[in-house]
Amino acid sequence: MHDLTQRQVEILKSLIEEYIETAEPVGSETLEKKHNLSASPATIRNEMVKLEELGYLKKGHVSAGRVPTPEGMKFYVKQLMKEKELSVTEEVALKEKVWDLRDQERKFLKEITRALAEKSKALAVTSTSDGELFCAGYANILDMPEFFDIDITKTLLSAIDQSEYLNEIFTGQVDDEDIHVLLGDELGPRLKGPYGFVFTRYETPMHMAGEIGVLGPSRLNYTYIVPTVRYFGNLIEEIAKGW
Repeated sequence: MHDLTQRQVEILKSLIEEYIETAEPVGSETLEKKHNLSASPATIRNEMVKLEELGYLKKGHVSAGRVPTPEGMKFYVKQLMKEKELSVTEEVALKEKVWDLRDQERKFLKEITRALAEKSKALAVTSTSDGELFCAGYANILDMPEFFDIDITKTLLSAIDQSEYLNEIFTGQVDDEDIHVLLGDELGPRLKGPYGFVFTRYETPMHMAGEIGVLGPSRLNYTYIVPTVRYFGNLIEEIAKGW
């Protein structure tokens, strides 16, 4: 990881947050006008060139603006963003949705996956240690500009159809982090493209284990998605009954 100056950190953070919001390449003038950076567009432009040379940014395809690379997005997630936790009201509402299903494993997992898709506005997946895969929120991705490209959409949906491929991704994460954020090459050859995947592992009181997470574009709203996925994983462990 490179040592960045404070100005470079501010520019990178502002650019990524603008990109997450708009899905468009971001230029220096946009940053100067909208993000209250204490630098001129020319200075911001020069710093963006340096960030590109360091591997955190790349040029957009049809614009003079830039977008974050997977390395830039990972740096943002690990070092720069501030998580936005669910409110107590949101937590109570989610718990009420699945509480009555807590002793019915398959119905519970199906419903909690649907609730995560609804909450994240993305594609939610839940796996079990015996190979079952629950998915919800397919329609959500169709609202995202990245998935207006039919090939990008087909690639994602084809990967979801191959449950063993997702299992390979899950088992490939051997560190002890409670939340895994995968981008770029970390998603393997079948998911080459602008995808992001956030998941966590769970284990129920009766030792049923698996993963729950969210798939979408690389510009997922990680500030919100990361704590939401963590909460859903904890919720399974908290209220699963008899399985």
